[in-house]
Amino acid sequence: MDKANPLAIHRSPQLYRRFPTMTTSAFSRRRQGGWIVFGEVIDPRQLDDIRFFTGDDVEVVDGWRVGPYEVLLIRGELTDEHRTVIDALALDCADLQALPDLSRPGLAVFDMDSTAIEIECIDEIAALAGVGEAVSAVTERAMLGELDFEASLRQRVAALKGSDAAILETVKAQLPLMPEMADLVASLKAHGWYVAIASGGFTHFSDHLQQQLGLDYAASNQLGVRNGQLTGEVDGAVVDAQRKADVLTMLAQKYDIAPENTLAVGDGANDLAMMEAAGLGIAYHAKPKVNAKAQAAVKHAWLGGVLCVLSASMRDRISWQPR
Repeated sequence: MDKANPLAIHRSPQLYRRFPTMTTSAFSRRRQGGWIVFGEVIDPRQLDDIRFFTGDDVEVVDGWRVGPYEVLLIRGELTDEHRTVIDALALDCADLQALPDLSRPGLAVFDMDSTAIEIECIDEIAALAGVGEAVSAVTERAMLGELDFEASLRQRVAALKGSDAAILETVKAQLPLMPEMADLVASLKAHGWYVAIASGGFTHFSDHLQQQLGLDYAASNQLGVRNGQLTGEVDGAVVDAQRKADVLTMLAQKYDIAPENTLAVGDGANDLAMMEAAGLGIAYHAKPKVNAKAQAAVKHAWLGGVLCVLSASMRDRISWQPR
C-alpha cells in the first residue's frame, strides 16, 4: 500500500471568489452557521437549486477545503427538505449539533465490511467455497436489519463447513480498502485520535487491517479452522451490535476519551447500537434504516466525507496553510 497522507484542512481563495458572502460575513454571523454542505465541487447554481426547491435562503457564511472536498458553512438550521434536495444534487450535508472536537483527543470506531473495506468478506469467502449466492442473500437481509445478526452469521458460517481454509488467504490478498480509508486514519492520527475497528466480520481480515493501517484496536469474530478446513462455526462469542457498542465504550474509558468526543461509522443495522453509544454516529453509504437513524450520513463522498463533518468543529481555527 502506498504511504497514506492526512487530508489537508485549509481555507481556499477559490471558494471565497466563488461564494463572496464568505468575505463579507462578520465573525458573529459565522457563529450562526448551523450546518455544512460538502462535495468535490460545489457550484453556486446548486445552492440556487436548494433555495428554489425549499423556499429557504441559503446563506454561505464560511468555507474551507478538506483534501479533495469543498465544505460550505450555511447559516440557520438544516431541514429534511434541505437534505432531500442536497441528496438529489449528489452532495452531502450535516448539522453541527453534538459535533466531536477534532482538535482534542478522540476515538473513532469503524465497521469493517462495506465501510473500512469495499467488500463483505463472508460473501467473498462463500463465493470461493461455491455457496456465494445463498450466503450473500442472507448477508443483505442481515444488514437491512431484517434478520437477527448472530443467528444469520452462524447460518452463513455453517454453509462454509469443510471449505479449504486457504481461501481466507486468497480473500485477504485482494482486500480492497474503501477509498480514502488510509488517508482518513492518517488524518485522525495526526489530530491525536485513536482509531479502531469493531466488526461482525472476521479476525483474519481485521487483524490484517490493524497492522496495515496502524489501528489501535480491532475486534471481530474468529472463524473456526481445523486440519486446514473451516469448521462451519464461530469460535468464541459473536461480535454483534451490542458488542460493538461495548467496544466503543471500553476503548473510550481505556484511552480516557470523553464520550462526547467519540465517533462511530458504519453502514448496517448492526452498527446502530455503536452509533448510539458514540458522541456522533455517521452512516456511510448505508442502508436506508441506518441513514434514517444516524445523526449524520455520508452518501456520496468517500470516507474523506467523515473528516469534512469533523472539520466543522475547527471552523474558527482553520488557516490558509494546508495542515
